Amino acid sequence: MYLISVYFDDKSNKIISNYINKIAQKTGNTFMTDNHVPPHLTIMSVEAREEKKLTEVMEQLERSLTKGQIQLVSVGVLLPYVLYAAPVLNLYLEDMIEQVHDMVKHIPEVRMSRYYQPMQWIPHITLGKKLSKEQMQEAFSVMQELFAPMEVTVAEIGLAKTNPHQDLIRVELND
Repeated sequence: MYLISVYFDDKSNKIISNYINKIAQKTGNTFMTDNHVPPHLTIMSVEAREEKKLTEVMEQLERSLTKGQIQLVSVGVLLPYVLYAAPVLNLYLEDMIEQVHDMVKHIPEVRMSRYYQPMQWIPHITLGKKLSKEQMQEAFSVMQELFAPMEVTVAEIGLAKTNPHQDLIRVELND
């Protein structure tokens, strides 16, 4: 499986990484840190036979996408195992997923996840994953103490393999 995700400016990365690390410390669940999962927002999940075709699309996206701002306003849960920071779905994010979707859908033998479709997705930045019921409660408690709404700059887009996380290509977006 491949993920197309966006990554953030340095200041935002530090804050979000701190959330991830504090959750791991408090809960003992180190899935995110053990797998070196960087702060990111996945905009597409795909199964593909030809990795090369996906990397070509990423190079095309580098020319057409720009940096932009999103607002992280809350913390949410994908039951039963995931705690995430919730960005507001704004025009910038929706336009980005539509552009990515339009480019990827033309690649032969690619299957796109139904959970990452234009107007049919829940934007989320995973902070804790594979959390037990007790760990979820502890993680939520950490975020009640630490979380504050913030503006984040989307600075890069990338293609990665999962489990463990492995970046294949990351490109800086244009200003």
